[in-house]
Amino acid sequence: MQFLRRFKEFAVRGTVVDMAIGVIVGTAFVKIVDSFVTDIIMPPIGLVLGKVDFSNLYINLSGGRFQSLTEAKEAGAVTVNYGLFLETIIHFGIVAFATYFTILQVNRMKKVPIESMSSKECPYCLSNIPIRAIKCLNCTMDLHEDKEEQVPLEEMFIPTKINPRKSTTRRTIQINISAK
Repeated sequence: MQFLRRFKEFAVRGTVVDMAIGVIVGTAFVKIVDSFVTDIIMPPIGLVLGKVDFSNLYINLSGGRFQSLTEAKEAGAVTVNYGLFLETIIHFGIVAFATYFTILQVNRMKKVPIESMSSKECPYCLSNIPIRAIKCLNCTMDLHEDKEEQVPLEEMFIPTKINPRKSTTRRTIQINISAK
């Protein structure tokens, strides 16, 4: 019983239902593309190429002569159906083209989160800070736009490494206070 309950929970989840609807719509789309290629695209191409019917283009490997692919199939002849293969390649091209543009439109419709437009990530402590900040509120590091001025993370937190950008010489000031 636990198996059936878990299966029911899995089957009614949003992603599974969405996927099932996608498969159904995809199947219908394949039929539309098949009709589009076979009935609309291929006849004009065949007419331009000299009244060629791509569905009847084949190579007969059994040696007999047949008027069409249907006759060859009925006779049990072994054929290489390159015309049907060309139609299948055109089907694939149309489906790939339509899928590409569908994905472009879906990505365009996705909303950018408002928080990503108003904040950025500190490269040093990885906390979210306002986008216009020039100093991190959490780690107090300067956030320079010029990458050459920024100190790499390794040089910042490893005390044994000497930072060549900073002077290592110490200056001492001697103050003489004399009482008069």
